[in-house]
Amino acid sequence: MSTSNVLRRHRVVLLCSTVLLAVLAVAVVLKAGFADAQIAAPAVSVTPASNDSFAPIVAADKPAVVTITSIIKSSPGSNDETTPSDGDSPSAHRLPQFFGDRGIPEPKASPQGATPLAEALGSGFIISSDGIIVTNNHVIDGASDIKVTLDDGTELKAILVGQDAKSDLAVLRVEAGKSLPTVAWGDSDKLRAGDQILAIGNPFGIGTTVTAGIISARGRDLHSGPYDDFLQVDAAINHGNSGGPLVDIDGVVVGINTAIYSPNGGSVGVGFAIPSREAQQIVAKLIKNGSIEHGQIGVEIQPVTPDVANALGLPTPEGALVARVGDGSPAAHAGIKTGDVIIAFAGQAIKDPRALSRAVADLTPGREEALSVWRDGKTLALSVVIGGNDQGPKPIAATSSPQPTSPDGPTLGLALGDVDQGVRQELKISARVRGAVVEAVDPQQPAAIAGVEPGDIIVSVNHVPVKSAKEASQAVVAAAKSGRKSVLLLIERGEQQTFIAVPFGNG
Repeated sequence: MSTSNVLRRHRVVLLCSTVLLAVLAVAVVLKAGFADAQIAAPAVSVTPASNDSFAPIVAADKPAVVTITSIIKSSPGSNDETTPSDGDSPSAHRLPQFFGDRGIPEPKASPQGATPLAEALGSGFIISSDGIIVTNNHVIDGASDIKVTLDDGTELKAILVGQDAKSDLAVLRVEAGKSLPTVAWGDSDKLRAGDQILAIGNPFGIGTTVTAGIISARGRDLHSGPYDDFLQVDAAINHGNSGGPLVDIDGVVVGINTAIYSPNGGSVGVGFAIPSREAQQIVAKLIKNGSIEHGQIGVEIQPVTPDVANALGLPTPEGALVARVGDGSPAAHAGIKTGDVIIAFAGQAIKDPRALSRAVADLTPGREEALSVWRDGKTLALSVVIGGNDQGPKPIAATSSPQPTSPDGPTLGLALGDVDQGVRQELKISARVRGAVVEAVDPQQPAAIAGVEPGDIIVSVNHVPVKSAKEASQAVVAAAKSGRKSVLLLIERGEQQTFIAVPFGNG
């Protein structure tokens, strides 16, 4: 089973806990700045005093781990309990946790006319003795007030220095009036599967807690953004651990605990942390500028499967297949078309959609870069001017796997029909859409296996636009006669267009 399929069947959740409170509305302005803050902390190698104890590491690092309490305005008309939605993206979930007699206030009746607020609990760690703290963006996102509780119990008001939703990182600052304990950055690139690690944070608000485990895997993609490159760990981490440090046996931070993968919302030994190599660079930018302007080119992309590669005549199943180009986007101005496969960008070969997403997001808007696309059986050189965060209709995003949408022809196992007025009304299809509607799919045939469903609209076959069932059938027959082992269908379902490669059956 693929990672994307597993993510659909289970829940990947963020680790901050939320308790809804009934309090009067508060207005607090969070200010960014502190560009001159010092973040360097001397690295201290701390190894266990004996082979069976991590106590020296905990003694050195625990004082630098903090609890973060964020006051977040609830949406008007929302219930007192926030219910998480199901989905693949960890950033889609902020789970509530009510404690009652465990020291966390229970929900109270809101005074008439008051704005209901939610209290989110997370963790963080101090990287500079003058009070610079790192945490996850989802712990403080939308907060009107942020409080930091030090390991010794001291409570301090925090100011937001900078935040970045795409990387899910944020930087805070507190004024303690004294030099604070710190923890140093380590190098996550040196980690191997099997290396020992410790997770430190405040799960469920019960107090700073340490759990041990190993690096289970590297490079996990949760389909939550262009920077997905998570460390997977088996150390027990739970709600409230968000933003806490993951440290190695030298006591340095090699990751930031961010999400868990769970069928029931609790820890089952599958946790995810942002690697320190990535986090350290982004944190430095946030301290300097308060935010990060990510590049984008305005395309929707998906993987190139072996069937897609075969249908397009690509030598290898690599690159990023363009499923849609946003109107007026940088990609549109560059001449990129739906059906192109981006195989190189900024001088680097593109192996998959994630590689392209990260390469684009890392660039400064306004910069011009060269790219290569595979189109009509040959390579074409283009150049694109990188857009900004909000420029263009859509940021670059990868589709985890081809979504169901139609095919045609007897060898594919499809029954097709014309898109007439009745079909348009029944399926609520826009007048601009032309193609062939999938009326039935044989569940034992290649189209069903590839993911085509009744109601899908076939827009093109092997890049040839089709306007009727007859044209679609003829295009499929032509593709079969060309000697290809599969046919590439561009289908439209709702508001989404996606390519699906369907292998030819035996008829």
